[in-house]
Amino acid sequence: MARPAGPVRLSPPAWLTAGFRPAPAPIPWAAVGRSAVALSVPLAVGLAVGRPAYGALVSMGALSGVIGDTADAYRMRIFNIAVPQFFGAVGVTLGTVVFGHGWVAVAVLTFVALVSGMISSIGAVASVSGLLLLLNSVVGAGLPMPDPWWTAPLLLTLGGLFVLLLSLLGWPLRGAAPERSAVAATYRSVAELYEATGSDAYDEKRQAVTASLNQSYDLVLARRARQHGRAPSLVRLLAQLNVVIPLVEAAPAAHLRAQLYGPLSPTIPAAVRELADAVDEGRTGAPVLDLPTPERPAEKAVDHALRHAAAVVHKAEPDPYNVDDRLGRPAALRVRARRATRAVLFSEASWRYGLRLALCIGLAQALVSLIAVPRSYWVALTVTFVMKPDFGSVFSRAVLRAFGTAAGLLLAALVLAEVPRGWWDVPVMCVLAALIPAFSAKGYAFQTAAITPVILLLSDTLNQQGFDLVMPRLYDSLIGCGIALVAGYLLWPESWHARVGDRLADAVSDTAAYVTCAFGGSEDQGGRLRARRKLYRDLSTVRSEFQRALTEPPPTGTRAAAWWPLVVAVERIVDATTAARIRVDHGAPDPDPAEVTAVERELRELAQGIRASDTLVEVRSELPGDENGVLAPLRQEVSAARAIAGPDLR
Repeated sequence: MARPAGPVRLSPPAWLTAGFRPAPAPIPWAAVGRSAVALSVPLAVGLAVGRPAYGALVSMGALSGVIGDTADAYRMRIFNIAVPQFFGAVGVTLGTVVFGHGWVAVAVLTFVALVSGMISSIGAVASVSGLLLLLNSVVGAGLPMPDPWWTAPLLLTLGGLFVLLLSLLGWPLRGAAPERSAVAATYRSVAELYEATGSDAYDEKRQAVTASLNQSYDLVLARRARQHGRAPSLVRLLAQLNVVIPLVEAAPAAHLRAQLYGPLSPTIPAAVRELADAVDEGRTGAPVLDLPTPERPAEKAVDHALRHAAAVVHKAEPDPYNVDDRLGRPAALRVRARRATRAVLFSEASWRYGLRLALCIGLAQALVSLIAVPRSYWVALTVTFVMKPDFGSVFSRAVLRAFGTAAGLLLAALVLAEVPRGWWDVPVMCVLAALIPAFSAKGYAFQTAAITPVILLLSDTLNQQGFDLVMPRLYDSLIGCGIALVAGYLLWPESWHARVGDRLADAVSDTAAYVTCAFGGSEDQGGRLRARRKLYRDLSTVRSEFQRALTEPPPTGTRAAAWWPLVVAVERIVDATTAARIRVDHGAPDPDPAEVTAVERELRELAQGIRASDTLVEVRSELPGDENGVLAPLRQEVSAARAIAGPDLR
């Protein structure tokens, strides 16, 4: 007898609800305090001098600075906050000039949106700069600003610089502490990696090491002085960071050895943690290492890398002219600037993002020019936040912003209805501003819910509409989300290859080149290390793109889920290549050149297959060779990757 069917439980799909789960991130208490002070003090000063609108504009500039205040290193905060403020000042000036000029304003804002979208691909600072350029242009074109024309950009800039000043107060006392903490955290992540060798947790720990290395190199090398000797503390940190790379390279070989012969001695991760403490505390002196005698090639590689790292970590003054800074950033600043300029002007992705954003902003401005929409600038503001291409899935952000705005409006309605305007705005703003960094760490919907009441309170100070602001803001947000979904998402069936497939194919091609570099007879060990670091950084970017794609509805999300195992397989191929090279360096026999050529050929064919199809296709996966040779694990990983790219996962 058949069992009666139980009640059907209807639940939304995972790709839709992923953004509503708060991220397990700690609350940045220092940023919370800065935000509370930076946004409330200008309001208080404006009320004290009888210019509340001026205080609101300074607070708006401070809000922009709070959004950009995401760097740990003090040197980076100068660029992350100050540079975007310049673009924000340009934006509000352009908006003020075209205020009330109808279709001229539509044309200017559409062009600004094109520029904003295109420069977003350069990097984090350029992305925030483009965001403020467009946001402030929309605000300037939608709200009457005080005369003369330079008043608004000056006040907004003052607000951003106030945040910068607050963020730099600890620099004289803490110096390079954020960079030192990041390098120490990298060593601790390597210790956890060695503890995970031979277990299923190894892949996850390796990804954590890659992320930690990326962050540490960015902190230590970004915006550095031209001569290393100008910053001896950073030179020492860079040397300590560079010598962790051989430890990371030896980890795949240690992982393979642990799978065959059992776990490593616990003294090895303990020794790495001791190095992390030495970095964190700035200790010097003769290192004391009690390590087991190495026998196999993998053990010798770990022992050699660990002893070398200990010697450098405890060295007080490394030679500033013998510290390679190319592991973290392979090119000089001027070279990267030229590359970024070429990428912006000639990249298909750059133009595509720019045109999408321009189309949406143009439609939003045209709509509010043809139809009477109260305080219409909010429509374009919503489009701007949703459509920023480097911030994640457009679909997901539109849905999250709609819900986040609704939640924020509930709080804003309570404030505008119950709190009298005037000096009560100051303590209210202090509390609301403190929520922005705390909620931003939890996710986009939470950030939107925190920012919405702040913007409404500042807008009310400028236009004195009170509670009447609430419902128009909801309508405008829904209109903006609708424009972004239709004109920025549905009308642009984003090519799978453009966003994910091509990047994955590039990573596979680079992996083939890395195999050749590792076993092609080249003696350039530094070049091999840089190639590996670049490859892992690129794979980290590919992984992030896949994770964004998983939050989109079918077919994009479905394709991302089907191709995800291939991303993991490529990472394992890089690990297997590194492990084989390490074993050869420490006594294992060289592989047959024919085996190297066969592996490279298979990888290049895999890359071509990824570029040629939107679905996984059947490929040849036969790789004969010495089953006891050093490349045997690598051939197995390549064969597994080719098998993943087969018809069963279509």
